[in-house]
Amino acid sequence: MTQKLQAIRGMEDVLPDASPLWEKLEDACRDVFRQYGYVYMRTPVVEFTPLFVRSIGEVTDIVGKEMYTFPDRNGESMTLRPEATAGIVRAAIEHNFLYNGPLRVWTSGPMFRYEKPQKGRQREFYQYDVEALGFEGPDVDAEQIVMLGRLWKTLGIGPVALHVNSIGDAADRKVFREKLVAYFSKHEGDLDEDSKKRLHANPLRILDSKNPAMQALIAGAPRLQADLGEPAAKHFEGLQRMLRDAGLEFTVNPQLVRGMDYYNRTVFEWVSDKIGAQSTIAGGGRYDGLFEQLGGKPTPATGFGMGMERVLLTMQAHGAVASVQPDVFVVHAGDAAAREGWKLAEWLRDHGCTVVVGNGGSFKSQMKKADASGARYAAILGEDEVGAGKVTQKALRAEEPQALVTREAFLSRVTS
Repeated sequence: MTQKLQAIRGMEDVLPDASPLWEKLEDACRDVFRQYGYVYMRTPVVEFTPLFVRSIGEVTDIVGKEMYTFPDRNGESMTLRPEATAGIVRAAIEHNFLYNGPLRVWTSGPMFRYEKPQKGRQREFYQYDVEALGFEGPDVDAEQIVMLGRLWKTLGIGPVALHVNSIGDAADRKVFREKLVAYFSKHEGDLDEDSKKRLHANPLRILDSKNPAMQALIAGAPRLQADLGEPAAKHFEGLQRMLRDAGLEFTVNPQLVRGMDYYNRTVFEWVSDKIGAQSTIAGGGRYDGLFEQLGGKPTPATGFGMGMERVLLTMQAHGAVASVQPDVFVVHAGDAAAREGWKLAEWLRDHGCTVVVGNGGSFKSQMKKADASGARYAAILGEDEVGAGKVTQKALRAEEPQALVTREAFLSRVTS
């Protein structure tokens, strides 16, 4: 029996009727990122596995449970990228593209994690990844957060809640780690299985647990802010001051730690209350040690990832709609009119119009298709129009008289 071919679970098709909303989001992102001086780059979808083990952390859920890892034909271990930051840092080191100074970059594309599919969480998901490489002050952290705030306004979504925290520097976390281990060890019987595994390997990740049964215990845990060293504390104070100056409301969330080991100091998330449990639509922070961790020179950096599917869900929850509608639908009857319709469509496209040409059939059926297309105007060509060297102009979305006009007059009406 032949197996029915279908998409892999957790990897979804984006069908034509959904694509206009994706394009609306993509256009907004490009425009807003450009306003802040970020330039586009690309990295491979597949990388050598050690890149992610060294960057994300061997005891994280991503590396331990979720990566798509496989040997290639030479026996090398390869992984479909679960996130983009590591690949960008690898590229910066490999090509030395910070030679002339700091750089703001962004990329987008599919990421892969073997997770339980649910609303807002897929095994193949699309993400924007934005990085500021070589910048050490809190001003760039604030810039990225404010830039996302501008993007939400551009997309017409809000309110979106902003949570910020500082996880300090390595020395700060070492002191805090000991306090966390001591605290959670006293309550080890109340820990879930994931938290027990993290207790000695990565206790900060316990704070990020979404298990409802763990929340009261987490709420009573020590706070990292009490152990921040002076440099990290000043950095966090500067970040908060700049966010206030930008008029952004935010909550300092002591439980916010993010899921990768490479973060230090600033961490942040933007959270929507419109899309259910998977409510974080963008998040990131500072990762000053990652370059050195991957074999490069010490380089400060900060960045964020934004899940496109979750942002799209948020846009839809706020009533966003988008569609691709042509300016003109060419209706033609007869062989000569079909040829003239083809030439007219190309001429209109030369002048910037979006044009769909009817594929034949009766005049009535073509007019139905013209109306269903969403086009603003129909350009009608038959024997009379071909003989006169003109086109019949018919408005499909407004009350305007139908008229026989020159193609120049028709263009003027369409583009007015």
